[in-house]
Amino acid sequence: MRISNDDRERVASVLNTAMAEGRLTVNELEERLDKVYAAKTFGDLEPLLRDLPIGHQATHLTLPPPSAGTSPVSMPVPSNRIGGRGTSSNAIAFMSGTGRKGLWTVPPTFTSFALMGGIEIDLSQARFEEAETTIQAFAFMGGIEIRVPDDVNVQVNGVGFMGAFEDNLGRQNPPPPGAPIVKITGLAIWGGVDVKRSKRRKDDPKELTE
Repeated sequence: MRISNDDRERVASVLNTAMAEGRLTVNELEERLDKVYAAKTFGDLEPLLRDLPIGHQATHLTLPPPSAGTSPVSMPVPSNRIGGRGTSSNAIAFMSGTGRKGLWTVPPTFTSFALMGGIEIDLSQARFEEAETTIQAFAFMGGIEIRVPDDVNVQVNGVGFMGAFEDNLGRQNPPPPGAPIVKITGLAIWGGVDVKRSKRRKDDPKELTE
């Protein structure tokens, strides 16, 4: 049976989970993702998951049995954003710049502090250790930019004093059921904290990049 783009995305989510758990290396993940997006049938996808214990994970993929024919395929949407151990608990910039982006896992509480410097926090490809995460952003004569993808619930309630703590997320479609919740709080004094949506690649409207 031929697969859809949603089917490919679900398998990609399983592979990203396996990498975050240490079952795959980054190079192995990249190799398998290339094959996922080139796949045309469920038979192409099955070998990519054969050595992973997906049957024991909450995030799983159900492939059709050989006799399925044209019957509907049950493929539950995985909660691929939640799980793993935090890889970084803070970001500090003192008259300099730093950032957290790419494949990383956010702990339940993440603190960012910018003093006459700049910090970029990109959650586009991030996972979250728990279902609810708090990001504390403190900017003093500096700036902090936080980018969040569409499949994450975001609550912004920081304060700006002679500065700006801005929610520039705009309108969004409701995140999927079970999506992680990110609460962004903190203080901006003579500085700014800017919370905005992740950019999208022009050649792939579904893929989020920094």
